[in-house]
Amino acid sequence: MSTSPASPPQHSLPRSAYLGGLSIAVGGAVLFSTKAIVAKLLYRYHIDAVTLIAFRMLFSLPVFAAVALWKMRTEAPLAAGDRWRIAGLGLVGYYLSSFLDFLGLQYISVGLERLILFLTPTFVLFITTVFLKQHISRKQWLALAASYCGIVLVFVHDLRGGASNVALGSLLVLGSASAYAVYLLGSGELVKRIGSLRLVAYAMCVSTLACLAQFFLLRPAALLIQPLPVYGLSLLNGIFCTVMPVFMTMTAVARIGAATASQAGMIGPVSTLFLGALILGEPITNWQLAGTALVLAGIYMLSKK
Repeated sequence: MSTSPASPPQHSLPRSAYLGGLSIAVGGAVLFSTKAIVAKLLYRYHIDAVTLIAFRMLFSLPVFAAVALWKMRTEAPLAAGDRWRIAGLGLVGYYLSSFLDFLGLQYISVGLERLILFLTPTFVLFITTVFLKQHISRKQWLALAASYCGIVLVFVHDLRGGASNVALGSLLVLGSASAYAVYLLGSGELVKRIGSLRLVAYAMCVSTLACLAQFFLLRPAALLIQPLPVYGLSLLNGIFCTVMPVFMTMTAVARIGAATASQAGMIGPVSTLFLGALILGEPITNWQLAGTALVLAGIYMLSKK
């Protein structure tokens, strides 16, 4: 494996340390993918996406707020321009992206949702090509074609299965993936200056304020009173499907590098497909398996590039 001077070669790591970092990356990917399963379970209690995301952010806020306060006390204050950038990134990357994702989950299967979200690297590639005028190689075009053929297979399967509003749900999740791609591109330079931990903590706090403001503007406060299982699932969504994956992914990147950690994240769509079958009773068909394989193959080719 070729390496850059900025990152140590992977073979210099002890095998136990490498496997430990890889396990953390896989665990983070599986936990983050599980949020779609939890959202489907929450929808059974007749709550909507606005209420769902408000509860999710409420339960994750104490952790991110504690990290943000710690960083504020131990590091130099941010420049005014960086504060506005963080506010914008928090609104686009965590508020808008999450809201569109949970909204789309009301209409499509968790397997299709996870595959669409996994196209985020392709949106990054498209944006850099159109706006930054970067060249797409033949190998990258092949990777894109494989990924989108996989999505089409699963999409057509869901349509034939009689799922209602599959097109609407898919478009909403596509919007979520696009918003997160914009966040990734916009955070590139900022994360180098202030660090990933600080950026995530601040951006999540901004996102929480937006989610709560949306809730109180659009819904009565009485909706905060919910059955006990809603609180339990929301706590699971906030801590185990939001906070833990964020910190696990950052730990994995520090140990084994961003490239290897991102490739380990390819387990996400597969885990969601089988968890959806196990917990939600969603069927697994040969079409879904073929589509998943194509998407993973395409993203793997892009990650190697």
